[in-house]
Amino acid sequence: MRGWSDLAERVAGTTRTSEKTSLLARYLATLSSGELRAAATFLSGRPFPEADPRVVGLGWATIAAVVGRLAGTPAGALGAAYDNSSDLGVAVAEVLALRPDAPDPSLSPGLEEVADGFTAIGAAPGPAAKAAEFTSLLARCDALTAKYVVKILTGELRIGLREGLLEAAIAEAFERPRPAVGTALMLTGDTGETAVLAKEGRLNDARLRLLHPIKFMLASPAEDAADVMARLGPIVWVEDKYDGIRAQLHRRGSEVRLYSRDLHDISGQFPEIVAAAGPLDWDGILDGEILAYSDGHVLPFLTLQARLGRKEPTPEIQVEVPVAYVAFDVLAIGPRSYGGHDGAGSTVMPMLGVPLRERRGRLESLGLPTVADGGGFALSHLVTADSAETLDRVFDEARARHNEGLMVKDPQSGYTPGRRGLGWLKMKRALATLDCVVVGVEAGNGKRHGVLSDYTFAVRDESTDRLVTIGKAYTGLTDAELAEMTRWFESHTVRHVGRYRQVDPVVVVEVAFDVIQRSSRHQSGFALRFPRIARLRIEKSPTEIDTLANVERLHREFQYGAEYLVTAEERSSDRRKVDG
Repeated sequence: MRGWSDLAERVAGTTRTSEKTSLLARYLATLSSGELRAAATFLSGRPFPEADPRVVGLGWATIAAVVGRLAGTPAGALGAAYDNSSDLGVAVAEVLALRPDAPDPSLSPGLEEVADGFTAIGAAPGPAAKAAEFTSLLARCDALTAKYVVKILTGELRIGLREGLLEAAIAEAFERPRPAVGTALMLTGDTGETAVLAKEGRLNDARLRLLHPIKFMLASPAEDAADVMARLGPIVWVEDKYDGIRAQLHRRGSEVRLYSRDLHDISGQFPEIVAAAGPLDWDGILDGEILAYSDGHVLPFLTLQARLGRKEPTPEIQVEVPVAYVAFDVLAIGPRSYGGHDGAGSTVMPMLGVPLRERRGRLESLGLPTVADGGGFALSHLVTADSAETLDRVFDEARARHNEGLMVKDPQSGYTPGRRGLGWLKMKRALATLDCVVVGVEAGNGKRHGVLSDYTFAVRDESTDRLVTIGKAYTGLTDAELAEMTRWFESHTVRHVGRYRQVDPVVVVEVAFDVIQRSSRHQSGFALRFPRIARLRIEKSPTEIDTLANVERLHREFQYGAEYLVTAEERSSDRRKVDG
C-alpha cells in the first residue's frame, strides 16, 4: 500500500493528463490480479466497487479517537490539523507523524491486506468493533500510507484523477483498446474487475448482470432553449424533469430490487413498488424516478423525504405518503426467468446501445400497471419540440406542474452509464431568488481549503427585527470574487466557533434556489433546496434584504404539486406525437 500511496502523491503532483496516465499505466502493469483489483478500486476513490452496497460506517468521532490514541495526542488535535488543511487524510498524516514509534514504511500492509481491512471494518458490528478493526489496520501504516487509507475510506481521494483517465491507463497498461475497456466498465460498474479482465485478456467476458446496478446516464446542463436546439435539433424529445429520486428497477424471476443514484439498494423503502413489479412477465432493468404521488397529483419533494431512509416504512406512512415509479427508459429486457441462475447466464438483452426511440417503444410495450389502475407505475410525459419557442412553452408548462424543468433528449441517443453525454440535456432555472445577508463563512474543501467559500446567509424577521438563517451556499462566485471576499471576511470576523466565522452582517448576496421547504435546521424555519449565489449585491444595504414574510409567501406558492402521470390513453396519444 505504501507503493500505491507514493503513486497517488506523484499523480496528485502533476497537472499533465498524459503524465498521470503514464504513471498509472506503468504501475498497474506491475501488479498481480489480486493487487490490481484492489489498486484500481482504490484509484476510483472508494474502498469497495461503486456497485457494491457495502459501507465502512466509520464516523469522524471514531477516526479521531483512533488517531489520537495511536499518536498519543490530546483530544482536538485532529480537529486542529483539519482546520489547517480541510482534508482529513492530510490531517491524519500530520497527527500520526508525531508518533514516537512510527512503523517502518517498508512494512506497511499490502494492497490486498488493506482491502481485507476495509471489509473487516465494514462487517464489524458497531462503533467499538469498527474502531478495533480500524486501529489494527492504521497501526501498521506509516503517516503517508495512513493518509491515503483514510482518504479512500472517506471517499475523499482528490488527486485529480477522473474515471476516464483511469480507464485510459488500464487500456495503456495492458495494451487493450480503450473502447473495449470503457464498455466493460460500463457493463460491470467495477473498476477493479475491469482492470483484471483487461490484464487477463477477457474484456469480452464483461456482462450486464441483473440485481447488480450500473451507473446512471447523466445529462449535461444547457443554457437555454436556443442552446438546446442548436446542440440537439431539429427535433427533440422532451420530458419533465421530476422532483423525486432517481432509481433503477431490476427484476429477475421473483426478485425485484430498487437502486438509488449512488447504487444503494433502497427496495425496503418502497415495498409497494417492489410488490407492483412482482407479477410482471419479463426480466430486465428500468430507469426512472420515484415520486410522492396522491389523488392525481405529484407531491412536493419534502413530502417524499418522509419516506427516505426508512428501511421498513410502516403501513401508516405508506398511506400518508404514497409513491409512484415513473419509468422513462429500459436498459435491458428479456422473458421472465424461473430458474435459480445468478444472472450471469441471463437471456436479457442489454439495450444500452439501442437508440432511445427504440428503447421508448419497448418500454411502452411492457404494459406496466399504472397508478390509475392501482399499479404504482407511470411513464414519463413525452412530447416533441422543433423550435426554441416551443421548448420555452413546454418548459413553462412543466414548471406550472411544479417540476424542476425539462429533460431534452436526442431520440437517436444511446444510453451511456456514468457519462454526461450530449444526447441528454437538462434545462433548469431557479424558481426565484432572495436577497440575503451573509452572517457566517467557512473555508471550503479541496482546492478551496484556504478560501472562505461556504456562506451562511439570513433574511430579516420583521416581527422581531432580527436576522434568521435560511441556508448555506458553496457555489456561484468566481475564484477572483471569493479571494476578494475572503480578505474582507477575515478582517470583519466577529468571532470564531471552530471552523465557522461569524461575520459582520453587511454583505448582501442574491441567492437562487429551486424550492423553499419547511425545516427546523435554520432559525427561519425554512430551507432553500439547491441554493447557489447568483451574484454579489454590493450596491445593496442589509436593510434591503428579503423578509421572512416574503419567504412564507413564496413557500405557499411552491408547496402544491401538479398532475403529470400518463394514463394508457394519454400514452397512446403521446406516442403518436413522438412518431409524428
